[in-house]
Amino acid sequence: MNKNETIFVAGATGMVGSAIIRKLVANGFTSVIGTYRNRKPSFDHPAVSFFSVDLMDTQAVAAFYKEHKPVYVFDAAAKVGGIVANNLYRAQFLYENLVIQNNIIHQAYVSGVKKLLFLGSSCIYPKMAPQPIKEEYLLTNTLEYTNEPYAIAKIAGLKMCENYNLQYGTNFIAAMPTNLYGPEDNYDLQNSHVLPALIRKFHEAKVNNKPDVTIWGTGSPLREFMHVDDLAAASLYLMENYNENQFVNIGWGKDISIKDLAFLVKEIIDFKGELVFDTTKPDGTPRKLLDVSLLNAIGFVPQISLREGIADAYQDFLKKFA
Repeated sequence: MNKNETIFVAGATGMVGSAIIRKLVANGFTSVIGTYRNRKPSFDHPAVSFFSVDLMDTQAVAAFYKEHKPVYVFDAAAKVGGIVANNLYRAQFLYENLVIQNNIIHQAYVSGVKKLLFLGSSCIYPKMAPQPIKEEYLLTNTLEYTNEPYAIAKIAGLKMCENYNLQYGTNFIAAMPTNLYGPEDNYDLQNSHVLPALIRKFHEAKVNNKPDVTIWGTGSPLREFMHVDDLAAASLYLMENYNENQFVNIGWGKDISIKDLAFLVKEIIDFKGELVFDTTKPDGTPRKLLDVSLLNAIGFVPQISLREGIADAYQDFLKKFA
């Protein structure tokens, strides 16, 4: 990648998009453009320009590509949320994600983009996939029902990249990250993911001198977590070093129980109370761990430990809410 060529990051205000932009700037890229819809990015750097574009508007996206002529595209734009949001807004999650990615990917083809990276989610895999989850397990069984619409949209996106390559000779690659956390995360208890929700719960309990914090379920399920800055580094690495049609898992290849995660967050935030596990609430899938053999073979290994990453995420939370 030439440092002066125009790079388009779709979804610039999101946790992933903003991390990719920070990584590009840190690595000396001088012509980065990002799109946002409602919330203007706070990041300010002379190498980066932001534009308000409705990515669901096909004509607006086409006009954006025509005007700015990006050479590389990182597609980090999506409608996202936790279990509650995924299950409640099922039609929106399916429709909006399909439209957004269709516009970004198709117009990248139309405008002759040199290379595109589509970022999906580990929820594309079957609910009861063997562990750790290999890329080859895609479409081998039924999905988790609660986030099925979002998963179907992401599967369509990676298949769109695969088949545009086959039919049109494009170089559109795809990657499926594990559970992410870090700066610009969503800390809303109603629609956030487990790690940011724990950070907020423990912080509020500490500030309000509560005697305990309640955790849903037994705490036994195992989950994998990656700091979003590691994902940004992996994304740039793949853009510079990977050109195959096979999509790639991005993760640590290590997991932790929700119980141990809760105790780790408790320790980092320095909450002195007790943990209560509400076993009347569901645990969800027993384990969800990605096989990252392909990523490691390509030459990328993440660097940010879970302890270090949670401490960083907590500082980000404090800046926004403390």
